[in-house]
Amino acid sequence: MTDKKIENYKFFSHTECEFFPCHNTGNEESFNCLFCYCPLYALGKECGGNFSYTENGIKDCSNCMVPHSKGAYDHVMSKMGLLMELAKDKGKE
Repeated sequence: MTDKKIENYKFFSHTECEFFPCHNTGNEESFNCLFCYCPLYALGKECGGNFSYTENGIKDCSNCMVPHSKGAYDHVMSKMGLLMELAKDKGKE
């Protein structure tokens, strides 16, 4: 048995993807593909990322590296409670 911390599941880099990297980055070795599509998009302003809104009110995440950083897993997991609340069937309360 080892005391080695297991954390490999938090980072995945798919360098063979046709779109890799899908965002401009200066460091492709630390580009995390685990959340290829950000699960926090639906949180709007509460996602914690670097986004803007277009003139039409559409959320634009093209400058956001939060879901593609080494700490992406921990950040996304910290927001899961908000996502679960958003998805909750309010009619059952």
